[in-house]
Amino acid sequence: MKNHSSKKELILLPILLVVIIMCIAGHFLLQASFQDSNIIEYMLAALPFLMFGFVILAFKIACNSEDKEREEQSDKD
Repeated sequence: MKNHSSKKELILLPILLVVIIMCIAGHFLLQASFQDSNIIEYMLAALPFLMFGFVILAFKIACNSEDKEREEQSDKD
């Protein structure tokens, strides 16, 4: 198993925090006092797609990080 640098893994933490905040905000907006608003309804419908977009972004960042790490290792060899 490879050892990854913690710096490259810490880059993904802000994305994780944004998704957690979006999840909490979604649950907060599901309260009965907000259910009459059409804008809130559309925002809640878009929330899973935004989260999926952040997941795709995180995968791209991780793939780029892995590619850079491979290039660095091949340069050392």
